[in-house]
Amino acid sequence: MPQENKNDKLYYVIIALSVVLVLMSATTYAISQSGSEKNTENTISVSGYAEQKVIPDTATLNIGAVIQSETAKEAADKNAALMSAVIAELKAMGLQDKEIRTSYVSVSPVYNYDANDTQTIKGYSASNSVQITTKNLDNLSEIIDRSTTAGANDIGSISFSVSDEKQKQLREELMNEAVADASSKATTLAKSMGTEITGVYTLSVSENNDSGVNYEYDMATTAKGAVSTPIQPGESTVSMSVQAMYHIE
Repeated sequence: MPQENKNDKLYYVIIALSVVLVLMSATTYAISQSGSEKNTENTISVSGYAEQKVIPDTATLNIGAVIQSETAKEAADKNAALMSAVIAELKAMGLQDKEIRTSYVSVSPVYNYDANDTQTIKGYSASNSVQITTKNLDNLSEIIDRSTTAGANDIGSISFSVSDEKQKQLREELMNEAVADASSKATTLAKSMGTEITGVYTLSVSENNDSGVNYEYDMATTAKGAVSTPIQPGESTVSMSVQAMYHIE
């Protein structure tokens, strides 16, 4: 048999097999869809929602110092001494080691540029920052004031959040409320249709928390010796929603 005839037959065989596979896939999909539709017969779907406004119980802020000097060692040494004083002051206020975590340490050259855009090193800058995480919100202003008095000159923004412990406590309450909301809607809907709920088919849960509150601290104001600005945590929203499907008859 000529080679061309063999190639033609092989081509047609491949086409035929492809058609068979497509038909099998379509049949399987149809059966699957039919089964899925059958499983969801006599069901209704509703959503439930619950939320609570809560006052954040945790604050996070960065406190640090930036020092510039002629040599890298001198800048690093001065910065280390300054931050040691700041940390000692924080601990004197009652903050524990677990509430103070080093978040950033850096020593880098500071460049000077002449008219020809040629750079030369004019000194070194040393930065060191610690992250404070505390539930003692009443002492936030004092923490900042005493840190700046001890030598801190780089205060980051303050963020407030709801602790994991408090969220866990609220989670069960919100879930019960959201499920009750969905159940109430389903019962009302079924009653209006002349049917009644006989069981739960599916149930999914999702929870959301807002990002809390951020407060920008003004170092310039502190430098002028102004009275500390009161810091308020505001409110956060913790919410939960459920999607439920119920059997009816």
